[in-house]
Amino acid sequence: MNQKQMKEFMKALEAIVEEKQIDRKIVVEAMEQAMAAAYKKDTGMTNVMAKVDDATGNIRVYSYRTVVEEVNNENLEISLEEAKKRVDNIEVGETIIEKELPLKDFGRVAAGTAKQIVVQRVKEAEKESISEEFKDKDGELMVGTLSREDKNNYFVDLGRCSGILPKDQTIPGEKLEMGTTIKVYVSKLELGTKGPFIMLSRSHYGFLKRLLEIEIPELSDGTVMLYSVAREAGSRSKIAVYTEYTNVDPIGAIIGEKGRRIASVLKELGGEKIDVILYDEDPVKFIANALSPAKNVKVTIKDSDKKEALAVVDDANLSLAIGKKGQNVKLASRLTHYRIEVKSESKLNEENAEENIEE
Repeated sequence: MNQKQMKEFMKALEAIVEEKQIDRKIVVEAMEQAMAAAYKKDTGMTNVMAKVDDATGNIRVYSYRTVVEEVNNENLEISLEEAKKRVDNIEVGETIIEKELPLKDFGRVAAGTAKQIVVQRVKEAEKESISEEFKDKDGELMVGTLSREDKNNYFVDLGRCSGILPKDQTIPGEKLEMGTTIKVYVSKLELGTKGPFIMLSRSHYGFLKRLLEIEIPELSDGTVMLYSVAREAGSRSKIAVYTEYTNVDPIGAIIGEKGRRIASVLKELGGEKIDVILYDEDPVKFIANALSPAKNVKVTIKDSDKKEALAVVDDANLSLAIGKKGQNVKLASRLTHYRIEVKSESKLNEENAEENIEE
């Protein structure tokens, strides 16, 4: 590999730097290591170093000796006393250049060694660069392209790497087509030696949370705060919001006039219903709000330490409070972090009457 070939190789590697988005310095160092390794392989010399001019791509090869207290091999070592005659502040363990060596065409094996070193270092640098780019993406919303699928998973192209979207983490009933662009939530991120491992979801409650933050300006600027989210993907979700500004209606800010603000979120969720609940520091009020659309809910905190509550409603609101297959009360429990027992007034009166008879 002559000087002209090395310059051409340098240009190619500069293109790789741009494509792979890695530090140019890393490629230059890899080139130096590769050139030295090839020279050693071809000549049998061991004390060889290469220097690449970062501006021009010119390559020079030198022999060197290592600074030691006591010299055992004059071809490889130089005494500290002798080295200081050339370089004032040199220390033991450092190297000192002896002479420049002539560049030469390498044999196939040596050239192959050089290429292998550079390719390996570029791969490592690319992995490091990708990990750096994605390290803060855990719990964030990303946009990707569906690239392929197998029996259990979709694979989403996120640009410089891919993420895994398990099919059981999609929204029930939605149909995803290869090549389409989709929004995904990063539910798990691990940075390993092979680069980032990214697990994605569209059914996670965090997916809804991030969608709302993107679509509702008051959430992103902090005017309205999102206290908690409870979700059954594809069916129904509840979100609890509040504000510290007396002139702001937090529920109205989320929904918007005629539901226009939340419409894009609902569209992304495929028609999943969203109940917007007003958070209250008083758990009695908060639980009553969370059981919406049920009305006239009377809440009693049974055990504040264990977070247990009793919600009593009239017979007309019982089915609304519980919901189909208990969905409404389950979501309310997750939203408020209280275990909520729902009873009708008639049922509670019967139980009280029975207790009085027993007494």
